[in-house]
Amino acid sequence: MIRILLADDQTLIRAGFRALLDAEPDMEVVGEAGTGRDAVRLATREKPDVILMDIRMPDEDGLTATRKILSDPALAGTRVIILTTFELDEYIAEAVRAGAAGFLVKDTEPTELIRAVRVVHDGDALLSPSVTRRIMAQLASQSRAAGKVVPLDQVTEREREVLALVGEGLNNAEIAERLFITPLTAKTHVSRIMTKLMVRDRSQLVVLAYESGLVKPGWSS
Repeated sequence: MIRILLADDQTLIRAGFRALLDAEPDMEVVGEAGTGRDAVRLATREKPDVILMDIRMPDEDGLTATRKILSDPALAGTRVIILTTFELDEYIAEAVRAGAAGFLVKDTEPTELIRAVRVVHDGDALLSPSVTRRIMAQLASQSRAAGKVVPLDQVTEREREVLALVGEGLNNAEIAERLFITPLTAKTHVSRIMTKLMVRDRSQLVVLAYESGLVKPGWSS
């Protein structure tokens, strides 16, 4: 069962999301928060698997709440999907930096929202294809300007290939097909890379792939 926390200051939106998600046999909404501060409190208490987090809320916005939640070791298994009304680059970039596993606009189709929860729960990143490369290029540029170096000394040559494909947006099955390995082997490589580079989820691997230069802005998958 996927345990979900809803964080949005609009009661009607929370009610709609709850009705949609609770209707799924493998999902359960375990709490609702109308402010960022309440989102942190409920996350600490309920330890949900996935949080749908509005980016704009009173009493701490969604980004601040996300940072607090994802910096808590007790919530290491929690994934956050950021929700907003517009695809605004600055919000998406900050959401990724805060550690969010995904980003969705609020007018997403119901089936896409349900899929998104499952994708993020399974450990995959969820970034809209229309903005992923643009945002990652922006983050990588900022990191290089700040002199940030991404050490890849512990990563094997095969793992670098896998990391580059993660950065291109491929899932485990697609990586397996590209490298002529099994999906389970691809998943194992991704898990080992995350452990070696000390990142919590796939979206952070995408950022590192760009920051390290393994993936260049404008490259095609």
